[in-house]
Amino acid sequence: MAEVSLQNVSKSFGDQVALENVTMTVPDGSFVVLLGPTGAGKTTILRMVSGLDKPDSGQILINGEDAASQSPAERNMAMVFQQYSLYPHLSVRQNLAFPLKSPMLRTPEDEIIRKVDAVAETLQISHKLDNKATELSGGEMQRVSIGRALVRKPQIFLMDEPLSSLDAKLRSDLRIELKRIQASLGATMLYVTHDQVEAMTMATHVGVLDHGKLVQFGSPREIYEDPVSIYSASRLGSPKINILPAEIFPGAPNGATSIGLRPEHISIGEGVEVKVGRVEHLGDQTRLHLKIGELDLMTLTDPHTKLTRGDTLSFLPRNPLYFDANGVRIKLGA
Repeated sequence: MAEVSLQNVSKSFGDQVALENVTMTVPDGSFVVLLGPTGAGKTTILRMVSGLDKPDSGQILINGEDAASQSPAERNMAMVFQQYSLYPHLSVRQNLAFPLKSPMLRTPEDEIIRKVDAVAETLQISHKLDNKATELSGGEMQRVSIGRALVRKPQIFLMDEPLSSLDAKLRSDLRIELKRIQASLGATMLYVTHDQVEAMTMATHVGVLDHGKLVQFGSPREIYEDPVSIYSASRLGSPKINILPAEIFPGAPNGATSIGLRPEHISIGEGVEVKVGRVEHLGDQTRLHLKIGELDLMTLTDPHTKLTRGDTLSFLPRNPLYFDANGVRIKLGA
């Protein structure tokens, strides 16, 4: 596997700045998730690392060596996309074997059989090996697409929203499967998504991107608990963090204009009066949609709560996050 480092990488397409001075390291054996909305620069980073695009400035190092002179093939990376990109006229076995038959790899036939069988077993699709790709479900097709990357044993796996076109149940199943595979292989993965659940459940590191800038890089827990800005704070957490005017509550530090409240920051029982606007029963939890005057916020409560719309509660913030007028985090005691 490999360590990949971006050092002050910038890229523009005409007048559009795609990346601006991005510096980050994908450690060997890590599962790094790039998180942000469409246009944040996530896919551009994948294309830079793979060699499909070249940076306007900055360096990309693979295991400490400048990759500028290496072609995409020489970088030995495997990409998995949102679309499955399988050969419909070939069987699953033939689709999995296809990368191993490239002129660069020249894999012996007995080795191809062994690798295809091993990957099929890992992905639990051994019983589908002789099926045509067109005979598979969406989840099975994505497993084959992932299998074509696994079978090569590349230095690093590059994945561009590979689960986004699947239904919720399949996404959940394949999240678990991907993380299991990554951990068992010790594989290095660079994974693009806008889904914060994928970031929280799979990543060892998360890179939060905003209009081509890397605004924060760290573990999911670090970014959740210690965000540098409102933007970073809003990328992770379900329900989404509540952002309210700081003057609603006493004790805000100097310069704070906004207060950020995650569900665990809301202590029901006393303080500011709120009304219940809506109650969502989700089985294992209940979401409360509350109103402070014209302001909305959401929190979680006991799944068996008797609260209904129109009820009145009081709450105080507990260990909240504070932000200045530019959305930058203000740390207490700093």
